[in-house]
Amino acid sequence: MVEVVAFWRRTKAGAAAQAAGLIIMAMAGLLLFWPQAANAAANWTLDPGASVLTYQSVKKNTIVETNKIRNITGTLSSAGDAKISFDLNSVDTGVDLRNVRMRFLFFETFKYPTAELTAKVDPAAFADLPAKRRIKATLPFRLSLHGVDKDLEASVVVTMISDTQVSVASEAPVAVHVEDFGLLPNVDKLQQAANVTNIVPTASVSFDFVFIADGSKPAAVQTVAAGAADVGPVATDAAKTNFSDEECLNRFAVLSRTGAIYFRPASVRLDAKSRPLLAEVEGVVGKCPTLKVEVSGYTDSDGSPEANKTLSERRAQAVANALVADGVPRTQISAAGYGEDRPVAVNDTPKNKALNRRIEFSATKLAN
Repeated sequence: MVEVVAFWRRTKAGAAAQAAGLIIMAMAGLLLFWPQAANAAANWTLDPGASVLTYQSVKKNTIVETNKIRNITGTLSSAGDAKISFDLNSVDTGVDLRNVRMRFLFFETFKYPTAELTAKVDPAAFADLPAKRRIKATLPFRLSLHGVDKDLEASVVVTMISDTQVSVASEAPVAVHVEDFGLLPNVDKLQQAANVTNIVPTASVSFDFVFIADGSKPAAVQTVAAGAADVGPVATDAAKTNFSDEECLNRFAVLSRTGAIYFRPASVRLDAKSRPLLAEVEGVVGKCPTLKVEVSGYTDSDGSPEANKTLSERRAQAVANALVADGVPRTQISAAGYGEDRPVAVNDTPKNKALNRRIEFSATKLAN
């Protein structure tokens, strides 16, 4: 097993902001070797139990945090076609609340649950690998992340561990800019959620992965619960039957900050763009059976306070009705509107007003 370390520079919460860069460069390394060099006409599969993707972040100049993306799958065919997928719901920071912020606020996994890399590998570049055992190369790939496709390249070192195992590692840390994938607005969401400023939107990433020739027998991979181990695949929310109360509250609090419930202007009609987040909320409510969820509506200060309160109430009820229509028990859902009360920003700019026009979710224990 080979462990990978990536170094991220940030202010107080740079780990969260920089995970996009981590995904980008880690996926870069996965495709960059040629299977025929080690085993003629072989297909290759990423061994998730032997591969580790780790990035370290620094806050307050001296505090280091170690985080990972745990669930990775990949194949490289004998024809040189590479395809690698990253489960962005497997972000592992070691703290559930930070994991949820990364997923819902930064990666927006309710809309973009995976990132994918594709490439065509040239066999000639690695024809000498069996003899040399170690080759350096710079190769191109295409990354699909957050709905954006971008052509990139990375310098890698490919090492033959055995005739059926190949390690792929970055030759040196690589700087990656998250704005290339439209993620800068999500950095703002992280800053607001964590109450920090100046998150640096650039990552410096290193990685190492092990691929196994199909037909060989890698060690069995066991999926573990989040936090139970630091290597290999991890159980994500989709695999859980119920959440703890703390997990429920973390998810409702962060989902409230996504800004992904949409209405038509001055209307209570939900826009179809709201569907991905509503589906996520439904899933969380279903795994929090002991809690009752209040859907709260808010507006900016434009218009009269009375009209704003009525609008916020009707919007909150529209969201609650949508959740019930999709199977959430009516006993678990209530709705309330607070109008222009409790603003999260001063109503002095269009951006701040947009922040105040929002739907939030909060939870309390169900009465016996």
